[in-house]
Amino acid sequence: MSVTLFSPEGTLPNAPYHHVAVSTGTRQVHLAGQVAYMPDGSPIPTELAGQVAQALRNVARGLDGAGATFRDVVRLTFYVTDWHPEKIGQFMAGVQAVAQEIDLPDPMPPASLIGVAALYEPVVLVEIEATAVLEG
Repeated sequence: MSVTLFSPEGTLPNAPYHHVAVSTGTRQVHLAGQVAYMPDGSPIPTELAGQVAQALRNVARGLDGAGATFRDVVRLTFYVTDWHPEKIGQFMAGVQAVAQEIDLPDPMPPASLIGVAALYEPVVLVEIEATAVLEG
């Protein structure tokens, strides 16, 4: 495996993500702009949990297209519109709804959640970026 995830002593305890990723691979995969659009063109979910779940599925699809999985991810960035700390339950419900399906490590790779005023379309509540590192 080209990625080792860990949280050193003294970092925020019980975080849903690791604080550090160390990679030894030579090929980088960068995914940007993954939102909750449905592959079949049906309407995207309207609630945060549903959008988080579908956006993570779309990240998994992008990783797979590059020959990677979430086990190769060294960084996740979540952009969430109109963020308030009370939304963490909805956000984590979306993560947990698909974690097993997409083989998302628990805790997740290092991750940041950034609140934004808006994304490129009013219906989009979350956007995800991911970086993975692979051998060769």
